[in-house]
Amino acid sequence: MAVLIYVVPSLVIALVLFGMAWMIRAARRTHQAWNGLTAQARCLRTYTTTSGGGGDSSVTTTLHHVFEFATHDGRTVRFKEDDASSTVLEGDVVTVYYAPDRPEEATAEPPSVGKLVARTGCGLLFLSPFIAACIVAMVQLSSHVGD
Repeated sequence: MAVLIYVVPSLVIALVLFGMAWMIRAARRTHQAWNGLTAQARCLRTYTTTSGGGGDSSVTTTLHHVFEFATHDGRTVRFKEDDASSTVLEGDVVTVYYAPDRPEEATAEPPSVGKLVARTGCGLLFLSPFIAACIVAMVQLSSHVGD
């Protein structure tokens, strides 16, 4: 029983820290793309996916775009972006931003550092209480183990 007091909250903390690291890494990739090079890309395809929708749960629809562009060194790159602008349709030409060493991580999202910081910060703030709750739970439960 005492092992569970530490193992389960530790696993939750590890999972939350992994999620936080993933969010920070994604924000860094986007920021590096914005500070890299630009190219004109054609939207090859748009499609939607849905999730949820069973019984009382809500349905979430995600819009996906597939873009293709030529890098400055002539390489053709194709990438998929989730939740891109709904005004971009198949055949449209848009500006994409990419880091020269990682063009496959390009983005068609226009630069907006404030929005990126706010989105990442809100995600980190949302996840932080889970870590605090796990630590409080471990302290509270471990103090009652000897009782």
